[in-house]
Amino acid sequence: MSKPKIGKPRQLSGRLFDAGPLSLSLLLLPALLLVAIVFGVPLIRYGWLSGHADSVLTGLVAVPNQGANWLRLIHDQRFWQDTAQTARFAVVSVGLELLLALAIALLLDQRWRGRGVIRALSLLPWALPTTMMALGWRWIFNTPYGPIDQLAGLVGLQSLNILSNPKITWLATVLADVWKTTPFIALILLAGLQTIPEDLYEAFRLEGGRSVNALKRITLPLLQPYILMGLLFRLAQAFGVFDLIQVMTGGGPASSTESLALYAYLNAMRFLDFGYSATVMIGSFLLLVISCLLTWLLVSWRGALKGVSR
Repeated sequence: MSKPKIGKPRQLSGRLFDAGPLSLSLLLLPALLLVAIVFGVPLIRYGWLSGHADSVLTGLVAVPNQGANWLRLIHDQRFWQDTAQTARFAVVSVGLELLLALAIALLLDQRWRGRGVIRALSLLPWALPTTMMALGWRWIFNTPYGPIDQLAGLVGLQSLNILSNPKITWLATVLADVWKTTPFIALILLAGLQTIPEDLYEAFRLEGGRSVNALKRITLPLLQPYILMGLLFRLAQAFGVFDLIQVMTGGGPASSTESLALYAYLNAMRFLDFGYSATVMIGSFLLLVISCLLTWLLVSWRGALKGVSR
């Protein structure tokens, strides 16, 4: 029996992939319109409302107030206190997450039995709803029924009162946030590690290089775009933290863990001052944009400086 003839494989047209910038822009247009609607419309609305008084004093009717909300914001000590607390939370939590995520990504990038199962399990904390996770951590730190206080009692220590001590409560929120979102950065870094050719490491080993030097000279420089992307994503999320703080501490004790998003929420929903709440939101957004730009410029500048020094 003669073998069937096998024809040449069909070649897909490359016109789509060879399209010019105009065609690619048209393809991205629906996504850009969606982003503009979802993010742009609320920002415009908040920006307009920040120039108006809209509270119970005005009968919940927006009345222009000639920038009085912004003058109040500049002199609002609680706003600046919450800004410092939010920045402290964001810097510490994102810094710890980045270090832990890098270690986890390097581990999961190695070849060993059961790696796929561990990769899937490592995403569970990130997949859990934040409210559910925050309730779990609130129970862990509960006084006197939480497991930490119970363990302290077994070893003869007094109640730690973690969620009642303004000096350490914010560390509990940082721990909960690190546990929740470290897998997200680890996933980004793992994707970056998968793009690094193995030939680079083999050539480095043949030249007598050590693993530590390979991490410094190959892995980290090539991983820099992914580190920057994860850093900016998480910085934006941490700066806008709301649900974790609201469920775990409610901003207490004594407003020591209150975030900017929670402060804006309280102004709108508790004090019914929608004009000033919008001002707090726009002010927070501007601070976040400045922080992300400075972070991007710093990382890019350090990368360019290292490239020149070589």
